[in-house]
Amino acid sequence: MHPAAIRDWPLPGQVALLVALSVLLVLPLAAARLPAALLLGPMFAAAVLAGAGATFRVPQTLFVAAQATVGCMIARTLPLSLGGEILRHWPVFAGGVVSVVLAAALLGYLLMRWRVLPGTTAVWGSMPGAAMVMVLMAEAYGADMRMVAVMQYLRVVAVALVATLVARLWVPAGAAAHVDGPHWLAAVPPIGLAETVLLAAAGIGLGRLLRIPAGALLVPMFAGMVLKGCGLIAITLPLPWLAAAYGLLGWTIGLRFSADMLRGVATALPRILGSILALIAVCGGFAVLLHRVAGIAPLTAYLATSPGGADSVAIIAAGAHVDMPFVMAMQMLRFLLVLLVGPTLARLLAGLHRPAPEAEATPSSKIFDETIQEYTR
Repeated sequence: MHPAAIRDWPLPGQVALLVALSVLLVLPLAAARLPAALLLGPMFAAAVLAGAGATFRVPQTLFVAAQATVGCMIARTLPLSLGGEILRHWPVFAGGVVSVVLAAALLGYLLMRWRVLPGTTAVWGSMPGAAMVMVLMAEAYGADMRMVAVMQYLRVVAVALVATLVARLWVPAGAAAHVDGPHWLAAVPPIGLAETVLLAAAGIGLGRLLRIPAGALLVPMFAGMVLKGCGLIAITLPLPWLAAAYGLLGWTIGLRFSADMLRGVATALPRILGSILALIAVCGGFAVLLHRVAGIAPLTAYLATSPGGADSVAIIAAGAHVDMPFVMAMQMLRFLLVLLVGPTLARLLAGLHRPAPEAEATPSSKIFDETIQEYTR
C-alpha cells in the first residue's frame, strides 16, 4: 500500500484500521498461547501502519494510563517482603544488575568508537532502562533523542519477541494462562475495581507532581504493593482493561517506527541490530550464571536479566509462570541504577573516545549527521 493512501485517511479511519489489524494479529498469537500476545499483536500492527505512513499517535494521557495499569498489575504480584528478599540476596541482585548495565555500556561505547552513531547517542540508545525515560534523558543530556528512540524501541521489540519465544518454548503446552481471570467476562468485584482505579489515578497524579521518571509505572507499583500487603486494598484488573493497556503500549512502541525515521538509519541498521542481539545473548549468558551459581530457575533468570522494558517483561513474566517478584526486583533495580549513573556513564565513555579531527567520517555517520540536521531544522 502506498504511504499516501494511509497518510491521507482521516484519523478515525486510521484508528479503525489499526484496531482491525491488531485483532487479526493477536488472534493467531493468542491461539499459539504466546505470552504477551496482547502486546505483540498491536506492536506489529502499529509498526506496519507507521511504515505505511499512518499519522495517528497514541495520546499521552492514554499512554500514561496504560503505564499505570501495568504498574497495578505488577503490584498485584509483588509481596511486601520484596525489600527484605533483595537485602537477603543482595550479591545476586547486585551482580545481575551491574553486569547487564556494564555490558550495555560497553556495546554502546563500541558503536560510538566505530562511528556507527555520533556522540553519546550510542550509549543512551544501549542503556537497558525504560525506553521512554532513556529517550527523554538522552535529550536532556545532549544526545539525539530520535536516534536513541530508534535504538531503544528496536531493542524493546527484539527483546519482547525473543523473550516471548523463549517463554513459550520453556512453558509446557497449555500451561500459559491469562494474566487475569479465567475469561473475558469474569465477574468483577466493584469495590476492588474502584480501589484499583483510584490507585492508578493517584499514582499518575503523584508521579507528575513529584516529577518522578516513569512515575506512572513506579508509583502505582510500589504504593500498590504496600497497600495490598497491608490488606488495605484488593487490586482488581479485568482482562478487557489489561488488554486495552497492553494494546496502547504496543501501539505506542510500534507507531514510533515511521518510514522517515528508519530511512535515516538504514545503513547502520545491521550493526545496531547486531549490538542488540549481542546484548540479548550476553544477558542470556548472565542468566545461565544465575541459574548455575545461585540456583535461580532458568526462565526466571532469563526474564530477570532480559534487557527490555520493565512493562513488556512484566507482561511476559505474568503469563509464563515464573518468580514474578524476583524478575521485577531485578528489572526495577537495574532501571534505578541507570537513572542514577546513566548521565555520568555517558559522559565518561564519550570522554574516552576522542576521534581525531582529520579522521574521515564513515558513510553511516554521515547519514546520521544529515538525518540529525534534517530533524532539527
